[in-house]
Amino acid sequence: MHLLSHTAPLLNGVLAADPVTPAAGTAQLIIAAVISIALIIVLIVWVKMHPFFALMLGSAVMAVTADMGFAKAFTSFSAGLGSTVGGVGVLIVLGAVIGRFLTESGGADEIVDTILSKTPAAKLAWAMALAAFIVGIPLFFEVGVVLLIPIVMLVAKRAKLPVILIGIPALAGLSALHGLVPPHPGPLIAIDALKADLGITLGLGLLVAIPTVIIAGPVLAKSMARWVPVMAPDTLIVSSGENKDGKRPAFGVALSVVLLPVVLMLLMTVVDTLKIGDTVIGQILVFIGTPLQALLITSLYAMVVLGTALGRSMKEVSQITGDAFGPIASILLIVGAGGGFKQTLVDSGVGAVIGNGIAGSGMPLLLAGWLVAVVIRLATGSATVATITAAGIMAPLVGDLSSTHVALMVLAVGAGSVFLSHVNDAGFWLVKEYFGLTVGQTFKTWSLMECAVSVVGLVGVLLLGLVV
Repeated sequence: MHLLSHTAPLLNGVLAADPVTPAAGTAQLIIAAVISIALIIVLIVWVKMHPFFALMLGSAVMAVTADMGFAKAFTSFSAGLGSTVGGVGVLIVLGAVIGRFLTESGGADEIVDTILSKTPAAKLAWAMALAAFIVGIPLFFEVGVVLLIPIVMLVAKRAKLPVILIGIPALAGLSALHGLVPPHPGPLIAIDALKADLGITLGLGLLVAIPTVIIAGPVLAKSMARWVPVMAPDTLIVSSGENKDGKRPAFGVALSVVLLPVVLMLLMTVVDTLKIGDTVIGQILVFIGTPLQALLITSLYAMVVLGTALGRSMKEVSQITGDAFGPIASILLIVGAGGGFKQTLVDSGVGAVIGNGIAGSGMPLLLAGWLVAVVIRLATGSATVATITAAGIMAPLVGDLSSTHVALMVLAVGAGSVFLSHVNDAGFWLVKEYFGLTVGQTFKTWSLMECAVSVVGLVGVLLLGLVV
């Protein structure tokens, strides 16, 4: 049964089994949701409040306005925060450690430099898209941006090309992975909320991400470079990570760290395909392919091949590991608070209201999941919050779906979560400042690219929904 064929009768059946009973009327719930989201936007954009507190206050307003009671104003928030951090928090920490070792050892630079050294000038945009795609697999989006943009600037300057022509493909690679491919936090959160199969989601996510990066990256960048022919600014200092004695890991070693968690997690799909889950080998493969174990194994592997094998002492390895924890504290809080806000929305019953609205409209489920994520992304400026909230809202609707179709829902939500980055998104300002663009130029390039990633990703998901 294809996901696109699910219409109102089936959806109503799914919703009827949903145990959540709205505490207030439909209109009141929708008004409460609008008010709480608007409050979060005002607090983040105009008041400049940290998103953690903005989401916390928005959750309280949502609970009180939806008649959940003052005594329970933070009950759902706390439960959602705890379950979200408990579910993906450790994975975020392990991913940060892997990224830190790649950066500190110069391994990520080695991957990028090797690709670029074998690429003619006419193919530089494609090379940057490939480099971002590979490097971006284990890295957070912001880490990937900070890592790759200095290299983008150097490449654009040496080749005397507009920085947009080289930069947009790299950003498209990072953005597509951020929204569509685990072990990035957004897809992992959606997988957990929707109870999707990790291996299937990873495989389908890569299938969708590859054409998405091509179209939103090198293809679209040609037109953008004509619209915004800005050259690389001279102010950015390019630096490369390396050991104190100048050593860098070999290309193959660095690449193995990037690909190891992906390979381990794909092994679970092999186990399911071959139906060997009851065998000793199958149980071992499932164990090491579970995200927590896969990232733990990769972290330990990175400590060896990107640490001690390059001459670092265990004390230095421990220091690098500790340095990875500080920068992600804010990420963990925001992700947790987003989970708390999502849980408040779900417990209030607004999710059931939206679900009934979707069921009554006859809208295909994949399109509905994408659209819900788009609305929340536009409202909050956070792809992660959009993913968390949209996945929570869509969860009651996917109970009858096959594992393949649930995985496609994860991808639809992920594609919607990156739509139209604008002034309430930190990434918008990060790109603007790095590239030396005006606000208008940033909309014409970065924001448009994000729209392309989202829409092309949705089209890919819809097409897969017709054939799998």
